[in-house]
Amino acid sequence: MASQDSILILGIGNLLWADEGFGVRCVEALNAAWALPANVTVLDGGTQGLYLLPFVTEARHLLVFDAVDYGLPPGTMKRVEGDEVPQFLGAKKMSLHQTGFQEVLASARMLDRFPESLLLIGVQPVELEDFGGSLRPEVAAQVPEAVAIALSWLRARGVEPVLRKHREVSRSALALAAYEDGRPAEQDACRIGDVRFFPEAN
Repeated sequence: MASQDSILILGIGNLLWADEGFGVRCVEALNAAWALPANVTVLDGGTQGLYLLPFVTEARHLLVFDAVDYGLPPGTMKRVEGDEVPQFLGAKKMSLHQTGFQEVLASARMLDRFPESLLLIGVQPVELEDFGGSLRPEVAAQVPEAVAIALSWLRARGVEPVLRKHREVSRSALALAAYEDGRPAEQDACRIGDVRFFPEAN
């Protein structure tokens, strides 16, 4: 059973497909700049799907960052709360992780262990078909605002985030700085798929 004050902040998505990485970049930015108390878990959920169910069922409050097809202009950010969240995650299948997370929420409800409050902070992607690409400028520009919304949401639940004196630096090869520095230019690497499977040019 979830503890009375347990909070999960979850970023889902795939860093390897451009704007699909929005959710993960949000939790990365949040964790780098802000220290949070022990009852708050900040988690890179990647594309784990149903593997995230134990984390969700232990949370009293859940906030999700994700790239979502709202049918809005690219780069638009929108917040959705409560029972409306699953319909946006499953409205249009953009990737495997979205269907998987919709199933996570459905499973949590079936187990009668659905979070008491749920907030989705989503951004309309600009580009997904760019393997190895990074967030497009319109989407990257929304990360600070998404983090600011999360901070306000936490404060409304009695959590006071503390600004770190020194930013946490991730040593992962997929951390934003390392990822950008190590990414080859478009002319040096195919970023729309595996070139071995392309039809030969005439």
